[in-house]
Amino acid sequence: MNFLAHLYLSGDDEAVMLGNFMADFVKGRPEDRIPDSPQKVGIIRGIRLHRQIDTFTDTHEVVLQSKLRLRPVYRKYAGVIADMFYDHLLAAHWTEYADLSLTDFAEQTYAALRRNRAVFPPEMDRLIHYMTTENWLVGYARIEGIDRALRGMSQRTVFESGMEQAASELRANYLLYAREFKTFFPQLTEFSRWHLTQL
Repeated sequence: MNFLAHLYLSGDDEAVMLGNFMADFVKGRPEDRIPDSPQKVGIIRGIRLHRQIDTFTDTHEVVLQSKLRLRPVYRKYAGVIADMFYDHLLAAHWTEYADLSLTDFAEQTYAALRRNRAVFPPEMDRLIHYMTTENWLVGYARIEGIDRALRGMSQRTVFESGMEQAASELRANYLLYAREFKTFFPQLTEFSRWHLTQL
């Protein structure tokens, strides 16, 4: 899953959300990487949750169907594209999963990211700047927003990815991806809520 899903699945604990958001930038044991602070325990829980979400997602049979459809054209980038498609579908169907509007959720999230900038690795500064100023999370609700994100990612890949064309695949097979997402996401939500109680 991509940024929106990870943020949503963090629940109401801000420290867990911070850890879940930064997890891809933290290698190895989080206990050894996160400096001491009142938020350290929650941040570590968030990092662990992020890793469990990724494992659950990457091995789920429904997600594998989405990746299989993408793999002939996009090869090793199929998983990245599927994650982005699923973030779009979460944003587009947000009211089915959350009581708070997507706009309010995004504004609260951006405020928390800005407020806690000091806890993030320095290399995340640009990411947070562009995410908040360009309002990525709300933009994900439109195919054009996902298209823009995929084009940006394509420019940053070392190898040719084809991601700049992937929005056309989403348009062509929208109902298939939506059906797969709606089957998968409630299971991921239940798994994440359970796993948070075990961390």
